[in-house]
Amino acid sequence: MPYLSRIRINPLRAQSRKLLASPRAMHAAVQGGLPGPPEQERTLWRLDADNPHRPLLFVLTTGKPDWTHLVEQAGWPGADGEHYAVRDYAPLLRQLATGRSFAFRLTANPVQNTNRPDKPTPRQQERIEAGDRRSFRLGHRTATAQLNWFLTRTARWGFDIPTAPSLDGTHDTDNQPPRDIRIITRQRRSFGKGPLTPKETHVVMHAVTFEGRLRITDPALLTERLLAGIGPTKAYGCGLLTLAPLPERA
Repeated sequence: MPYLSRIRINPLRAQSRKLLASPRAMHAAVQGGLPGPPEQERTLWRLDADNPHRPLLFVLTTGKPDWTHLVEQAGWPGADGEHYAVRDYAPLLRQLATGRSFAFRLTANPVQNTNRPDKPTPRQQERIEAGDRRSFRLGHRTATAQLNWFLTRTARWGFDIPTAPSLDGTHDTDNQPPRDIRIITRQRRSFGKGPLTPKETHVVMHAVTFEGRLRITDPALLTERLLAGIGPTKAYGCGLLTLAPLPERA
């Protein structure tokens, strides 16, 4: 049974600063809330720092977690209020139906596969010269490319993005009406998988947060993406798509 959690993070504590600065450290903290072996627990997480004074950590787990350790290390353990909330995800999944619209948010790592990078790194150049035919996974760097990555994949994720409400008939540069989606944050991050990780095996990711309105076209496909995540680097805070109900229009 899946559960969606929301945990309050206190950014002024030393452990919090470590978690907020390192996706690898945050991943370890998330795994620490699950009683089973890490390889048996599939998790997705996302850090929402719209308010830098009150960042929120969202986590989707397959089993019921306990976030006491996060509250003690990176929250307000002695304060009033709800330090974390854990909700059964099944009621939301039962609401999914073709044609229904939801507000959404997703932090993803938009990537492309290519055999010839425009500006290969020394390591990539070595592979090319050695005749390695495997493709390279490269992150999209511009907002236009990142948005296009999202919009060209929605059909395989079980939804589409409706036209944005508009009163003036504005259109995009390709003479198409604008979609109801926006990028709210873009961040390039580079870090090692461990304290002794060689530089050439560092993780490099372009974390992009999208939000807007989606319309369901295939509830089964959307359910799969909600539970399994979207895109690569899921262990490091990418891939969690969350939905919020919208008033149904007459």
